[in-house]
Amino acid sequence: MKITGRSFCRALLILAAGMAAPAVLASYPDQPIRIVVPYAAGGSTDLVARLLGKSVSEQLGQPVVVENRPGAGSNIGTSYAAKAKPDGYTLVLATSTALAANPSLYKNLPFDPQKDFAPIILTSTLPHVVVINGQLSPRTMTELNTFLKNNEAAYSFASAGSGTPSHLGAELYKRKLGVSLVHVPYKGGAPALTDLIGNQTTFMIAVVPEAMPLVKEGRLRALAVTSKQRLAAHPDLPTVAESGIPGYELTAWYGILAPAGTPSTVVDKLNQAFNTALKDPANQEKLKEMGFVIEGGTAAVLAERIRTETIKLKEIIKQAGISMD
Repeated sequence: MKITGRSFCRALLILAAGMAAPAVLASYPDQPIRIVVPYAAGGSTDLVARLLGKSVSEQLGQPVVVENRPGAGSNIGTSYAAKAKPDGYTLVLATSTALAANPSLYKNLPFDPQKDFAPIILTSTLPHVVVINGQLSPRTMTELNTFLKNNEAAYSFASAGSGTPSHLGAELYKRKLGVSLVHVPYKGGAPALTDLIGNQTTFMIAVVPEAMPLVKEGRLRALAVTSKQRLAAHPDLPTVAESGIPGYELTAWYGILAPAGTPSTVVDKLNQAFNTALKDPANQEKLKEMGFVIEGGTAAVLAERIRTETIKLKEIIKQAGISMD
């Protein structure tokens, strides 16, 4: 067989790559790691990054620094991380909004979640709960279904903002229920829940940690959770799917990713470190207190979640005619 100069160079490159991989794994990390959080400090995403980052730092022997880069529906920070050097020293803790919803909400998204990132791990999911003003008559989810069907023009739903999981969850619910309801977007979950308490809107699909304290105070009534299964922390709450809306499921989720092209050995090492962090009893207790359901697993789990949820949310967004441009 004739060996050309081109094929010889290609063979050398392959050999060099094979020899470099163990070296990268052995030396990584030898400097601080950044986790970009595309939201402001103090929020749930920021708290997860800091909690897991501390554990990963202890395992890998290098500082893990959280860098907040909020704005544009989390697109600023996520885009920044996508364009970083793929060496494992810049990661991003992105949510289902950036990874699965924004590709359909923004026509000129500055990154492609499925091409520009190397998934590392699905850290957690954040279930939502359907809540109504405590003075309204429905006491179950099935009663709310009937309540809304009887005079849909008179009712509205609040959300934490256009395109957020609370908005998309309600759009999916009303489509499956077959009603037309007015959407009232707010700048965050807290003001939306405040107006729901004031009976300015009819219901909201809110994140569990924000809504349940108000439920315990008797200011709101919780009817169902939006997850596929009941929550261990609230076993008496049925799922929406159990309550006359079969097949319904929509939750927010969080994942750690690196820029595309990051060596697989580095991805594997980070995956192992984050899995260990998620299994730590102290971390689990804190995450559960915040309302999270702990996930973990291989990088492929996150890649598949991105793929399937992008298809699902694209259909919801298309049907509702939502656009952020």
